[in-house]
Amino acid sequence: MITIFGQTYAFDDPKVIAALVGAALLLALFTLLFLTLRSAVRASRLSEPLLHQMGALGQRVQSLSDGQHQLAGGLNHVSEASAAAQAKLLQLMEARLADVSRGMTETLHGTATRTARSLGELQQRLETIDKAQANIEKLSGNVLSLQDILSNKQTRGAFGEIQLNDIVTKALPSDAYAFQATLSNGRRADCLIHLPNPPGPIVIDSKFPLEAYEALRRAGNNAELIEAQRMMRIAVRNHIKAIAERYLIEGETADGALMFLPSEAVYAELHANFPELVREGFAAKVWIVSPTTCMATLNTMRAILKDARMREQAGAIRKELALLHGDVERLSERVQNLDRHFGQAAKDIEEIKISADKAGKRAHRLDNFDFEEIAAPEAPRVVPLVKG
Repeated sequence: MITIFGQTYAFDDPKVIAALVGAALLLALFTLLFLTLRSAVRASRLSEPLLHQMGALGQRVQSLSDGQHQLAGGLNHVSEASAAAQAKLLQLMEARLADVSRGMTETLHGTATRTARSLGELQQRLETIDKAQANIEKLSGNVLSLQDILSNKQTRGAFGEIQLNDIVTKALPSDAYAFQATLSNGRRADCLIHLPNPPGPIVIDSKFPLEAYEALRRAGNNAELIEAQRMMRIAVRNHIKAIAERYLIEGETADGALMFLPSEAVYAELHANFPELVREGFAAKVWIVSPTTCMATLNTMRAILKDARMREQAGAIRKELALLHGDVERLSERVQNLDRHFGQAAKDIEEIKISADKAGKRAHRLDNFDFEEIAAPEAPRVVPLVKG
């Protein structure tokens, strides 16, 4: 029996049983509601940091994506600029090489042509010398008229200088010689040929003494002939010595000089009857030349000058090639630097990809995050009522 509000009820009374069952259900409902609210609060607290991290991660992924797009655009721009610069440099190099090659070809072709022409002219001059040797006897008959022209030293010197001037100006370019050039010792050379070292500038003297030769031609008997020959030897030896002392200056002029004879007849007389004088001239490095042999000698000098100028042009070409080689080396260094930059950019992109992959995996794990299961509520304990 149980007494409630002054009323006594039996435990097996249906009303008591219904009241107890209703109370138990109400208690269970309140307990379940309480546990549900507690789980919701707990889940809300756990999801707030997760949602915050996911939002930050999304912003970072978006920032990485934007940076990747910017980097890709920058690399494309650098690649295009590099390709344009390389193409322009290659075009410049090809044009420069073509100009150098064309200039070298034209120079070598022109030099070969001029050299061949000079050799042909030299051959013609040698043929002229042979003809002149054959006509020496005929020329000897004109000695008297030559003596009349060269009656005094001043006229003879002027005639020799004029003849030498005419020969030199026809054989050599204007910048290859100088008339009446003053040397370091104060002596004035009739003509100075500017040859390169070696042999160096060479002097041509045109003041040959003709008095002894005139006496030789006037000799009427054997005694006068012998005396004239003696005077001829003395005059020629003294003139050879004077040329060697005046015009052979070590370090300034060549080690030889030319003695110009204004007459083929005098040249033939020396070689025919005074060969020892010619040998003495060779020994003293004073070479005797006539108008014809002087022209041939000057043509040879012109070939030497052309060869020297060709070497100068070759030196200029070598200098340009050296500069071009330096440009190519700098281009190679810059290409290597650009290659290193591309390699570093590729490495950065690879690292960005790795970071993006890691971030994706983390996002995937967060998306599949499993909360721990909520424990089932225990069955309500029914406190038995104690009978009074």
